[in-house]
Amino acid sequence: MINLFSNQTKTITGAAIILGAASFASRLIGIFRDRIFAHIFGAGAELDVYFAAFRVPDLIYNLIIVGALSAGFIPVFTKLLAKDKKEAWLVTNGIINILGLIIILLTAILYYFTPQITRLLVPGFTEPQLTATISLTRIMFLSPLILGLSSVVSGVLQSYRCFLLYALTPILYNLGIIFGALFLVPRYGLKGLAYGVVIGALLHLGAQLPVFFKYGFRYKPTLPFKNKNIKEILGTMIPRTLGLATTQLNLTVITFLASTIGAGSVAVFNLANNIQHFPIGIIGISFAIAAFPTLSQLAGEDNMKQLTESLTHTIRQIIFFITPLTIIFLLLRAQIVRVLLGSGNFSWSDTILTSNTLAFFALSLGAQSLIPLLVRAFFALKDTWTPFLIGLIGSLINIIAGLYLKEKLGISGLALAFSFSMTVQVAFLWFLLRQKTGSLNESAMLQSINKISVATIVMALFVQLIKTPLANIVDMNKLWGIMTQGAAAGIAGLLIYALICKLLNLEEMNQFQASLKHKFVKLTHITRGEITEADEI
Repeated sequence: MINLFSNQTKTITGAAIILGAASFASRLIGIFRDRIFAHIFGAGAELDVYFAAFRVPDLIYNLIIVGALSAGFIPVFTKLLAKDKKEAWLVTNGIINILGLIIILLTAILYYFTPQITRLLVPGFTEPQLTATISLTRIMFLSPLILGLSSVVSGVLQSYRCFLLYALTPILYNLGIIFGALFLVPRYGLKGLAYGVVIGALLHLGAQLPVFFKYGFRYKPTLPFKNKNIKEILGTMIPRTLGLATTQLNLTVITFLASTIGAGSVAVFNLANNIQHFPIGIIGISFAIAAFPTLSQLAGEDNMKQLTESLTHTIRQIIFFITPLTIIFLLLRAQIVRVLLGSGNFSWSDTILTSNTLAFFALSLGAQSLIPLLVRAFFALKDTWTPFLIGLIGSLINIIAGLYLKEKLGISGLALAFSFSMTVQVAFLWFLLRQKTGSLNESAMLQSINKISVATIVMALFVQLIKTPLANIVDMNKLWGIMTQGAAAGIAGLLIYALICKLLNLEEMNQFQASLKHKFVKLTHITRGEITEADEI
């Protein structure tokens, strides 16, 4: 079994397939997790407590651990692995001990001041909610320490190109949380969710340890602060951590504002946010990750013309895919929310409130999908400060707009403020990136956008025409009826969108069709004997 999970992926394509499939599965399980939450608690005060309690432990994890590993550990460990394995394991021990010490000290301080922090974070909570949030937060402080260690282990596995086990860890984490909701909540109440988070973190770590030790790790209680490689890793944390801080600032302020609106507001925002991230993760982030190596290589070669062509080609692909999904999220938002979350204590009023919040999120699906790519374009050009500054501006806009719109629209206003800030960010990123590249081929892009716009308008009309009569045919009080209406209208709309794009001879549609045809022909002609070692995954 260990040999199976320690197999090394030999190609980038193979790694992408594994990571992509696991990411899709993890997001599906995440939706299932949220459905269980909605079924048990509804969009009410108890789920508000859980999401609020998650905020501070998650802040520690993202700022300290994610910042350190994504910025410096993996490149340094990979470099040392090829030259000096002994030094590579020394650095691994050093990072584990240093980060572990930082997290323990920080969480000990925060544990002591949790009551004061909680009252500042969620001023609108009642006294029982505050007491429960404090209790859950203190339990969940175990998770950053466990996930911090697990993330170092994950970094080592990625360096060894062992992607399968690494890709499965988010699934195990979510399964731990689901276990807590189903089996521990009935016995321990709301604390069962916090215990589930800790169990998920332990599964995240425990699944990787056998392979980690197989590769040669042996623990040593060392703190090599003066080691040059340790200094390099810690030094690269600063811009990356600051960039992550803007995102965490957004989430923290939104939690603060949502707590003052009313019971269920924090839950509604988080549930809608989790749903809208599904297409962003699959399209926006996937394209950004896939394009980054090419952009980095072209930037290193100072080939700005080809870099611009590759970047704008990817931008057009993202717009092509995300635009019809934006229409579906806008026109079928109630069907999506009801099918995904509507059971048990999740009422129709919860559905309406969540679906309206989802609609305001959907307004910026395009912007949110483009930002990861544009940020990586800056990274490829060795500019990490511009995305941070623009992210900071976006956070300030989000806070100011959120303060105003929450008074007008309630929790939906916070989603609208978020979408507005994302749109401003993508505009700033575009303008400043254009200053660096000289052009982003706007004329060719405008031609594509015009054709996509025509196809989108026809699609929207078609979805609406199908959705309305179907409501009179199926039983809209039953899950199967809502699912049938939404699926039929959505699938028909996507088919019409594809047909119009084909009739308009849209380049992105032709490329997508050619890609599908190429994959099909390749799969139907390849036999096992024709597969070379380079094709193995």
